[in-house]
Amino acid sequence: MSQATFLNRQALHLRPDPARVIVRPFKPATEPRDLNPTEKMRANHIVERVLALDQEAVAAQLADVLDNFKGRHRNLLERFEARADEMEDAFATHGVFSKEQRQLVGAYFLNEYSFEASALFNPSIVAHPDQSGAPKGGVRFILSLRAIGEGHVSSLTFRTGTIAADGSLAVDPTARLASIPRICHRISGPDGERVELIFKPEEDLTERVIFPVTESQSNGIEDARFVEFSDGDRKTYYATYTAYSGRAIRSELIETSDFTSFRLAPLRGAAARNKGMALFPRKIGGQYAMIARQDNENLYLIYSDDLHTWDGGQAILKPQFPWEFVQIGNCGSPIELDEGWLLLTHGVGPVRKYSIGAALLDKHDPSKVLARSREPLLRPEPSEREGYVPNVVYTCGGMRHNNQIILPYAVSDTFSNFATIEISELINAMKC
Repeated sequence: MSQATFLNRQALHLRPDPARVIVRPFKPATEPRDLNPTEKMRANHIVERVLALDQEAVAAQLADVLDNFKGRHRNLLERFEARADEMEDAFATHGVFSKEQRQLVGAYFLNEYSFEASALFNPSIVAHPDQSGAPKGGVRFILSLRAIGEGHVSSLTFRTGTIAADGSLAVDPTARLASIPRICHRISGPDGERVELIFKPEEDLTERVIFPVTESQSNGIEDARFVEFSDGDRKTYYATYTAYSGRAIRSELIETSDFTSFRLAPLRGAAARNKGMALFPRKIGGQYAMIARQDNENLYLIYSDDLHTWDGGQAILKPQFPWEFVQIGNCGSPIELDEGWLLLTHGVGPVRKYSIGAALLDKHDPSKVLARSREPLLRPEPSEREGYVPNVVYTCGGMRHNNQIILPYAVSDTFSNFATIEISELINAMKC
């Protein structure tokens, strides 16, 4: 069986680039947990060795480091000093560092990390908050992507681009540098840590990488489903994502208005103990609404009064067709159409093959399923079956543009591509 005739794959591939690196904390220990006594002792041995060097040797070593990493990162000396300050609580009592000693010590507690060396996948797309420079009749967009590097640690990275009036797409060149944000606020609570992150405004959006910064995220920030949320005249970008500690998963929430500062917080409730939650882009009947899959098999509609607590829910979609007999899940936030809410779904079939489908939900009562795709809209093509996880196509969210759905999607958990879908033909096909 071939793909849907109303879906058009684009020749616009986004592939992982191992040359893109960030500089991140190194203790030596597994970030972000605290140092144990043995690791503290090792850290202090490093400090002692630096302090044993004379000033000329310190200056020479620092110059060699700067020469070796020239042009790879912004403001390295400033980052070295900040890292030495961050490590101070782990250091034993020591003499006052000279400026160069502090910078050299900080360099020993950082490492380069190729954050997308292995994969760049599971994208979601939203309209850019800044539409200056958009083509006539078109729109600028932001694409979020899951990046995987050494140790299978997932982080969040971004691309920008434009959609023309006819639906043709272009992705902007990626910045040469990459950076992680400053943690400007951190609060611990009974449900976990809430953090606020901020990037420097002069850093291009494609430079910005949100890397795990809490214990619950220590092995990954996975599969962010961004949505532009409207509440009256106020627009906020939210994204649900899976936080993975290496032992457990849970759903958490990102909030931003400008993609420069971000607030990350855990979600509460039984439905948040699993992955794959997707927020509706506006309130339904005065409440926040979410599509979730708390039983690993079916899709549920859940309501909440406060955005952060998600319990209960009503099963509205269950596996029905052979291509989704194993399980179904959402592929991003519902998209509002005149005909109802378009929910992109994924189904898992024989030999764990992932395909993308869709359902149409009633606009006023999303628990009512008006139509459903009997066959996948998108399935792995022979040329797209090979990769880190074979036989998978997947997306974390599309967007409407004029009479089309713009669908970024991942191929075999390795790279990403785009497709466009004619809305009227999709609706007609689902009603057949």
